Amino acid sequence: MTVIKEPRKWYIKLFTLGKNFSSRTFTDNSKKFLLNAIGLFVVVTFTFYVESVGDDYENRQKYLDVAEAVLGELYRHQVYVDGYIEQTNWVTDMYQKQYDRWEVDNDSIFIDFMEDEEEPDGKYYFAPLSFFNLQNPFNPQSLGFEIFKSGNQDFKMVDPLTTSVITDIMEGTDLEYLKKNSNQVERIIVEEYEILLKKWAGKIDVTLKDENEFWIKNRIFIQNDKELKYLLFKRMNLWEYSIREHVQEYIKNVENDQRILDSMINIFENEKYFLYWKIN
Repeated sequence: MTVIKEPRKWYIKLFTLGKNFSSRTFTDNSKKFLLNAIGLFVVVTFTFYVESVGDDYENRQKYLDVAEAVLGELYRHQVYVDGYIEQTNWVTDMYQKQYDRWEVDNDSIFIDFMEDEEEPDGKYYFAPLSFFNLQNPFNPQSLGFEIFKSGNQDFKMVDPLTTSVITDIMEGTDLEYLKKNSNQVERIIVEEYEILLKKWAGKIDVTLKDENEFWIKNRIFIQNDKELKYLLFKRMNLWEYSIREHVQEYIKNVENDQRILDSMINIFENEKYFLYWKIN
């Protein structure tokens, strides 16, 4: 074993502990330091790896939770759409009936009725055009999608196909046009109706428009004003050829996306993990 007492050369002093340099001590210490360094590197690397795997696992579980929330929302959308279609069909048929008898010479042409056991003669009478300023924009709940949309890029890349499906159903053109037609476009027709009422105000008392007597008493005046008939025609066309068609197309997409999401969730739920590691 080489021992150098009080070495003077600078490069030997760098590896000297105390006053004497020992090659054996240097070798042993070097091995110990090297092993410690390797051990520390392995521990740090493994820690980061486990943390990364854990983050991926948690991200995947969060994605699954949100996908299940979106799927549940799609089932609620189906119920909402069924109710919306039923209401739209009823209103469209009611206004079509009103439009078809516009030229009939009868003071009750603007009055309709529905069966109602609570009424004296079993019928509830009303004026369909008195509700013409009311709207029912298509607006299903979207809380699950809002949660999904708030996720970062890594979250959305957990399953690109599913992400594409969810994004399309909530931001696709069918839903976009449906919301636009049942809201902004229809609102323009409603505003034109409101303007028409202002024109009438100088000749008839439009503050009574919610009463059946208003439509009976002013039947000839209203019948001769073809502007209201045209507004009715425009609104019926909007419902028949835009809103109704988009609703039907939207519900088809919802049903298809339900199947895709249900299949994806089933795959996720059948995955087996040991801690954070997938084993199947």
